[in-house]
Amino acid sequence: MQGTVRVFDPETRGGSVLLDDGTELAYEAAAFDAGGLRIARPGQRVALRVDDEGRITALTLATLPLPN
Repeated sequence: MQGTVRVFDPETRGGSVLLDDGTELAYEAAAFDAGGLRIARPGQRVALRVDDEGRITALTLATLPLPN
């Protein structure tokens, strides 16, 4: 799944992503840290993994593979 970073807070390392259908999903520091990124910028395209409950569990640049 892919989306676009809408918000990123460098202090909390959390934020939100807009999916292609316009749905906004929040992510927490654990999901951000799982992808190995240092920073995310609004408008940046990202790949993400979502669990069965619709929570983002990992995100990274769209051009990079998601971690296992």
